[in-house]
Amino acid sequence: MKVRSTFVVLVALAASAALAGCAPPDDDKKSSTTSNGTDAAAATSVADFGTMDDLVKAAEDEGELNVIALPPDWANYGNIIKAFEDKYDITVNSDQPDVASQDEINAANQLKGTDRAPDVFDLGQSVALANTDLYAPYQVATFDEIPAEFKDPDGAWVNDYGGFMSVGYDSDVVPDVTSLDDLLGPDFKGKVALNGDPTAAGAAFSGVVMASVASGGSADDIAPGVDYFKRLKDAGNFLPVDPTSATIESGQTPVVIDWDYLNAAETAKLPSWKVFVPENAAIAGYYFQAINADAPHPAAARLWEEFLYSDEGQNLWLAGGARPVRADAMVEAGTIDQGLYDALPEVAGTPVIPTNEQTEAMAAYLADNWAKAIG
Repeated sequence: MKVRSTFVVLVALAASAALAGCAPPDDDKKSSTTSNGTDAAAATSVADFGTMDDLVKAAEDEGELNVIALPPDWANYGNIIKAFEDKYDITVNSDQPDVASQDEINAANQLKGTDRAPDVFDLGQSVALANTDLYAPYQVATFDEIPAEFKDPDGAWVNDYGGFMSVGYDSDVVPDVTSLDDLLGPDFKGKVALNGDPTAAGAAFSGVVMASVASGGSADDIAPGVDYFKRLKDAGNFLPVDPTSATIESGQTPVVIDWDYLNAAETAKLPSWKVFVPENAAIAGYYFQAINADAPHPAAARLWEEFLYSDEGQNLWLAGGARPVRADAMVEAGTIDQGLYDALPEVAGTPVIPTNEQTEAMAAYLADNWAKAIG
């Protein structure tokens, strides 16, 4: 699992050993130009290619797209990648699907200048905002339909899909969860997993925010969330295992703190799996799309973004239980898959959506205090 509503209208949000070899990377990145002679890496919209057909041709001439940290069962990415490959003559190279957002950035830095570097990023908020110097501004054709709060004005980053933080649990193993305090009890000893390290993964970060708000903190004060997980560890209930579909189905991680669309997807595989979103801590969040400024396949990277923000791409995220950023515009235009949209779970309580500034402050606190509390 990546350790990484319309709540669009509410407010703004908020490498592996193979990469660590001693030899320097080969500088084998190839250049790409648009039909009118513009460097594809400098293109800021489809107009720089001429037409969408020109962008498609340039991308198919490159023939490949490098993605990273996109598990097939995360927000329907397996089907999204397949649909993109079926639509275009482009092979998607999906590397290290289960790594965290920070690992995406590490890979981009380690592989810079090679044709193995990631072309695009899908990042949690805190990591995304800390690395904006790595992004190439690009405005997709539907850019104007994305609310201003959910994008950089120049398109350096754009929110893509989101959901609410939740607790998924196997009701055959533990009692029904009605509050986060339940997880501190003896029935949950050695059973509660968090999806990743909150200093590196967006899902884990938001899990600590949820614990903070439920414990009397806020998006301005994440300290109670860190204290909550310390109490969870001291009680012997915190399970330091990164959860995956396999660990859930095997029973290794019977309780998982993660996004609701990921926990909800497990119910189809494990009928006893239930999902709880605390009414007093409904933490909403989007992930961030960005193009690597050093993308080895710059035209394909831009076509990928066009696909993701098209009606087709947005509905594919929706099919994964995630809430696409263009949902409101698509509802108004009648282009959303209404059945899937209506099937999204209702969430009670007032959503808490950390601002960029709050996220940066909370990330700094976690960097200084998480390891001290959890070890």
